Parts: sequence; C-alpha cells; structure tokens
Amino acid sequence: MAPVDTGVMTTHLHITLVTETFPPEINGVANTLGRLYDGLRACGHQVELIRPRQAGDPRQASDDQLLCRGWPLPGYPGLQWGQASVHKLLRRWKRHRPDVLYIATEGPLGLSALRAARRLGISVVSGFHTNFQQYTQQYGFGLLSRVLTHYLRWFHNRSSLTLVPSLSQRLELERRHFERVALLSRGVDSQLFHPVKRSASLREAWGLGDDDIAVIHVGRLAQEKNLGLLKRSFDTLCGAFPQRRLKLVVVGDGPLRSALEHALPDAIFCGSQRGEALASHYASGDVFVFPSLTETFGNVVLEALASGLAVVAYDQAAAAQHIRHGYNGVLAMPGDEEAFCDAARWLLEGREALRCVRLNARQHASRQGWASVIEQFEAQLRGVCQSELPLPQAVSPR
Repeated sequence: MAPVDTGVMTTHLHITLVTETFPPEINGVANTLGRLYDGLRACGHQVELIRPRQAGDPRQASDDQLLCRGWPLPGYPGLQWGQASVHKLLRRWKRHRPDVLYIATEGPLGLSALRAARRLGISVVSGFHTNFQQYTQQYGFGLLSRVLTHYLRWFHNRSSLTLVPSLSQRLELERRHFERVALLSRGVDSQLFHPVKRSASLREAWGLGDDDIAVIHVGRLAQEKNLGLLKRSFDTLCGAFPQRRLKLVVVGDGPLRSALEHALPDAIFCGSQRGEALASHYASGDVFVFPSLTETFGNVVLEALASGLAVVAYDQAAAAQHIRHGYNGVLAMPGDEEAFCDAARWLLEGREALRCVRLNARQHASRQGWASVIEQFEAQLRGVCQSELPLPQAVSPR
C-alpha cells in the first residue's frame, strides 16, 4: 500500500525571527540569521523579522518586519541592543499570531519577545549564539560572569528548545544545567568561498609572489578574540623559517585595531570586507590563524576551509567538528599557546604537506552547505509547534 500523504510536512508556518543583529552588519550571528531567514522564505514559510532599526531602513512598519529602536552597544560600534515593549508585541501577535518564535539574542528585545510569546502561549525556540558570560572575563568583569550565566540559563530554560552550533557548546551548557539543548550546526557558501577566487594582483599588492606565504586572520578585532596569540604565532613562523617570505594579513575591524597596528607594524590591515572581496582575500591567503577561545562556532573557520586555506585553531567549536589534525588543518588543545605555535610551524615544514592539507580542507568544506542546515532548522521549529509538551513555567530570574 502506498503511504498516505497527510500534508503535515508541507504545511507552511508563520515564523518570527527575533534578533538584535542582522545583515548588512558583519558578524557571525548576523550572517547566520540572514541565511536562516532567506532559507525559510525560500521554503515557502511566512517569516516575520523583528530587529533594531539600521541606517537606511524605512520608517514605516510592514506586515513581515518590525523595526524597533536600537541603543549602541558599548565598545562595539555598529552593534545595538534592541528595545521593544511587551505590549507592542502583544498587540501585533494578537492580530497576526505566529506559529513559533526563534529568538537569537538574549538582550532587551529578546526578553520582551520571550515574555510576550509566553503570555500568548506561542512556541519559542531560542538560539545560543554568543558566549557573553566568557566576554565578561575578557573585559575584566569576571564577577559578573556568574550573574550573567544565571540570567542566560533562566532565559533559555523558558524556551521549548535551545539551539547551539557545536557539540562542545552543547556539552558546556548542559554542564551548567541548561535544559532541552539541541544541535544546529552552520553551513558555508562554497561557491562564494572558493580557491578560484585567489588573486595574483591582490597578493602582489601585499608584496607576495606565488611561492611566498600569506598568513591571514579574518574576524572582529576585539579583546575576546585572543589576538595577542596572533602576533606570537606569526613571530614563531618568521623565526622558524627566516629564508621564506611571510606576510601577516588581517581582515576585519574593531576596537583593538589601532593597538594591533602598533604591535604589528609590518602587517597589512585590510579592514572589513564583504562578498566577492572577502572571498578573494581568503583565497589569496595560504595559512589561516584563528586563536579565539570564546566562539560558540566560528563561521570564519568554515569560510577559510572552503577557500582552501590551512587552518590553525584550538580544538573546539567549528574547528573541533570540521578539522582532522594533520589532514585538513591543525589543532591545539584550548589554551595551549605553545602547541598552537608548534601546529602552525608544522604546516610550513613541507610544501607537499601544506598542499595536501589545503586540498583536503576545500574538499571537506565543499560538502558543508546551508541547505541541510535549513532543513534541520525547519524540522526543529515544526517539531516544537507539533509538540504537546507544556511550556516551562514562567518564573522571574532571581
């Protein structure tokens, strides 16, 4: 007997995405939310977006978008906290009730959305995108880490499901008593980020020939990214291979840029890059150095692998999931700076080994598309909508 098509899986949902950052802002959360938003719409779902207003946005609201007031985030020019009243959201969702919310950020906007949704009995899925509790330690506010962890646990335990991008992040949250945690990984556009985007003219502008080595870093230039190790690892390579021409190329911007330019006077600072220009910068490099210890995932790792770079990273988050040490990249135990520098040095000891690592990196990343991620995300949202389990009790954080 042929299976009966119930139509359940083809029913389109009304999904609301709540986020305090979104393209064209440049960061991993904005990139991920942009991909999820476009992917759900391409599947035919009605997707409502609630976010802070950005420069150039229209003043009027629309049926599929609510732009709220934003407040600058201290130390992060261009990023904002969103502000929206619970009552405004209640009125909107009483008129056009979504089937499910996905709340990507835990700031004032996310909290307002969580409370409004719970009052109306709307299903909520939350995303844990940023290790804010670790950032407090990096910025010298270690005493706030416990308070922030308590708030984040309270916030996410009020949702029916919390999505994290890596297995290591899932284990860390479960150890801290976060409940109902599930994995939603990330993908990469392997057609945009591709070795064919390598630019001889760009490398020439960097002062490099075909056989020279561009050591590249892409990311936000901020305290929590552990960028002191960027200098140490590059100095190690220069000391180990004095006969080779090496150049450090830094792509990105942020509050530490001026300090890094002073500490690394011979490095090339390219500022923020987007689209094809960013892809060309990646592909024109050779070794990608990523010293961060605070990532929930690290989209730049997959972008570097897709671009055919040999990645040096700590064994966590995206690197732990996608790199086999010595095969398509190199890894060090988190926090072991000497091992990190040794791993980078190993890559340059033999030209054939470096070539094989880069080929394997591209081959692996080319299979990590966004389509399967969107499909899994859609299934997780649908599963929460169809679940008959009661929502967690709404209590205030203590």
